Amino acid sequence: MLDKILIATDGSDRVSKAIEHGLDLAEVFDAEVHVIYVIETEASYILTVGVSESEMEEYRQYGEDVVTDVVEQIEGRGLDGVGAVTTGKVAQEIVDYAEQEDIDTVVMAERGRGTLEKYLGSSTEKVVRMCPKPVTVVRS
Repeated sequence: MLDKILIATDGSDRVSKAIEHGLDLAEVFDAEVHVIYVIETEASYILTVGVSESEMEEYRQYGEDVVTDVVEQIEGRGLDGVGAVTTGKVAQEIVDYAEQEDIDTVVMAERGRGTLEKYLGSSTEKVVRMCPKPVTVVRS
């Protein structure tokens, strides 16, 4: 039984199929759907040049907009939706959120637009390895 599903998004088009899959799954189980957007603090442009407070606020606002859009999709299907925007290492934030909120399964796209994935491996791969909960990877 799935009571809580977490969908991770970076706002890219590649994630739309994962969102659809997560929502379809939630409808089957009448599950509460959580959606998370992580402001990536390990990205090379943040580490090398730094980011001003106003730029971080722009990232946060973008994340809020992305999450709000998905929560509206969730509610449009008659489901309960919860949105979260966090800051940190993408995979770790997703795993931590899943554990803190007692999520039953995580749904992610195979690849998003993460800056470092070609150097360090994708966030999705890291979540699959680190998360004690089941993770569904949706190919785009």
